[in-house]
Amino acid sequence: MTFPDRARRLPAASGRPVCARREAAPALFRLLADSALSRAALSACGLPLALVDADGPGRPVTYVNAAFEGLFGYREAEVRGRGVVDLLFRGDDALAQRLFGEPASRWKLPAWSKDGAALQVEAAVGAVRAADGRLTHWVLGIVDRSELESLRAEIAALRSIPDHAPNRDGELSPGH
Repeated sequence: MTFPDRARRLPAASGRPVCARREAAPALFRLLADSALSRAALSACGLPLALVDADGPGRPVTYVNAAFEGLFGYREAEVRGRGVVDLLFRGDDALAQRLFGEPASRWKLPAWSKDGAALQVEAAVGAVRAADGRLTHWVLGIVDRSELESLRAEIAALRSIPDHAPNRDGELSPGH
């Protein structure tokens, strides 16, 4: 006898077989299973993610994953309910209008961590809609580009140095 067969025969506290609950509400069971799977996938993602309430004042954060916590230094409990624009973009409403005004957009922009460190990030925004088509949430995916932008600045600075080599006296002389 397999586990599900045994479970059908074992009564739960309600006196009904355990699996009868699942059969009585298959849509609810499937919804809860899908919800748990979605939450686990978001949590396991290595890309910093935030879910933002599209209807709430100030676009409050409803969820962040561990990668978000690692990049910005905020725990989920610290950010839940706080406006994402105030939290990461220092209240720049013009930036927020651009960021959330174009669904499926990607932006390179400055952001700030909890400790005040400036970051260069690329933010990708996607709309989440209810079954009736109403916008309910934004998904904000973030990539830290700070190191890349720093390296680009270094390369540009190196390219601007004249091509001269020091002579025996340590003075610069024209290169070949």
